[in-house]
Amino acid sequence: MLFDSLPTNAQAIMTWTPEHLKPFMDDLLGRDLSAATVEQFLADWTKVNDLLGEAFSRLNVATTQNTADEDAKKRFITFLEVMAPYFQPIENELKKKLLKSGLEPKGFEIPLRNMRVEAEIFREANVPLFIEERKLGVAFDEILGGMKVTWEGKEIPLTELQPEGQNPNRAVREKAWRAAHQVFLNSRERINDLWGKFLDLRVQQAKNVGFDNYIDFRWKQMGRFDYTPADNAKFHAAIEQVVVPATQRMFERKRKEMGLAALRPWDLNVDPTHNQAIVFDSTGKPALHPYKNVEEMESKAESIFSHVDPALGAYWGTMRKESLLDLGSRMNKAMTGYCTTYPVIKRPFIFMNAVGIHDDVQTMLHEAGHAFHAFECANLPYTQMREYPIEFAEVASMSMELLAAPYLSQAYGGFYSDADAARARISHFEGMLTFWPYMATVDAFQLWVYSNIADAKDPAKCDAKWAELWGRYIKGIDWSGLDEEMKTGWHRKLHIHQIPFYYVEYGLAQLGAAQVWRNSLRDQAGAVASYRKGLALGGAASLPALFQAAGATFAFDAGMIGELVSLIEKTITELSAVN
Repeated sequence: MLFDSLPTNAQAIMTWTPEHLKPFMDDLLGRDLSAATVEQFLADWTKVNDLLGEAFSRLNVATTQNTADEDAKKRFITFLEVMAPYFQPIENELKKKLLKSGLEPKGFEIPLRNMRVEAEIFREANVPLFIEERKLGVAFDEILGGMKVTWEGKEIPLTELQPEGQNPNRAVREKAWRAAHQVFLNSRERINDLWGKFLDLRVQQAKNVGFDNYIDFRWKQMGRFDYTPADNAKFHAAIEQVVVPATQRMFERKRKEMGLAALRPWDLNVDPTHNQAIVFDSTGKPALHPYKNVEEMESKAESIFSHVDPALGAYWGTMRKESLLDLGSRMNKAMTGYCTTYPVIKRPFIFMNAVGIHDDVQTMLHEAGHAFHAFECANLPYTQMREYPIEFAEVASMSMELLAAPYLSQAYGGFYSDADAARARISHFEGMLTFWPYMATVDAFQLWVYSNIADAKDPAKCDAKWAELWGRYIKGIDWSGLDEEMKTGWHRKLHIHQIPFYYVEYGLAQLGAAQVWRNSLRDQAGAVASYRKGLALGGAASLPALFQAAGATFAFDAGMIGELVSLIEKTITELSAVN
């Protein structure tokens, strides 16, 4: 058969042109579909999707592993420019072909729903715009990946300054904070220039589909079937009502413990590339240093995951053996962290910038949750069944942070003494509380941007709006004299630039993850089993059904948030007694 001649290695098609792919696509387009033939049709379509998807992922990974590698960037952009304009229109024709047939393969109800919307909003005129948007994203990575700072006479990547943000010496923290933020201010014009280009592309994409605004287009493009922009605004209001007072209580307690007249930004452990407030350890003890090298971090993580569930530990062991982890920091490495999937070999790949601090452990646990998601649903037969909604993808990652936390201590082969493990967990829970208001700031900012495009094209007005929202949701921190650093916070959130509207998912998912954690307090094995059951469904169930399978309810009202915030505050109090 023709499809038996397809390469089994995605790297073999990285230099393919449409002429290589054409015989296979012509074959799919020409087939007669019936109940007897549809499964083979989907299987062959999946072979092509998996090859192209893995080739894309590998080429993209190479650009992040070395942002100064011009050859890697050229290979990635060439693949985009050559293959996407040919493949994406045909992909749309295949979707329409399946939809027109009226066939409903087993387990395909949700994928068919998604396809209907994808076919509805597809326009061939948008293909080059999507490519250009991706290229702008690479340019944004280049700006961040090239950021460096001179510290103690040595030039280092900006990411390697993070440990100084946890220095018990307040003067050192302030010096590091100011140095890091100055690097971003120095890149202000370059980031603003890209911003205008991003907005122009997105407005045109929406117009090409007939939408009056980008929000409605993006909502459909992201497959958001279960909540609306108005629901987002209600979520923000619930956070303002329930979570902001909790963070104010926490900040005030920390201020008193540290004996300060006011908390300043450098009294928080803030990664300047994320801008999220994670409260600085006010005990006066040295910052946590969980590992000496990346190998130790990987090894201890395997022990932790094995205690959560032996199968998860085995997944991590596979990633270590097969070199599917790139965890350490280095010069010209993209300032990001992610997990991607190589669907041909049915494996995930994790990328991050570890520099020897506890935040690295947290990031690793998070990305491992994504990796476990990929493992759990890898054997679903068709591409479309593995395409799970982002909101639930983040349940996978955030739940893993919480499920793994009880095993951080050395008693389980982890990183810390019991007291330090408690400190790490307190930091995590405090970070959860501060995250919701920060998420609301980011999401509300994006809703404003795409509702007010003319104003948003003026970076000064974006600065002003960010400052307004910051004052609404982030209370208890004194930013006096730091206006420029504060109001340009939107520069330091890559999602705003590269993945518009991808952020509320984290807030929704954190509610789901907190429920998974709550369940584990009653029945750890049962909670993990439900968690894995949800992951194994891939994208073959609706978002509420995925939450339900994992043991959670898809809800984000003040009542639900309030219940979980109370549990988090109670747990922080209990863990504080360990120190």
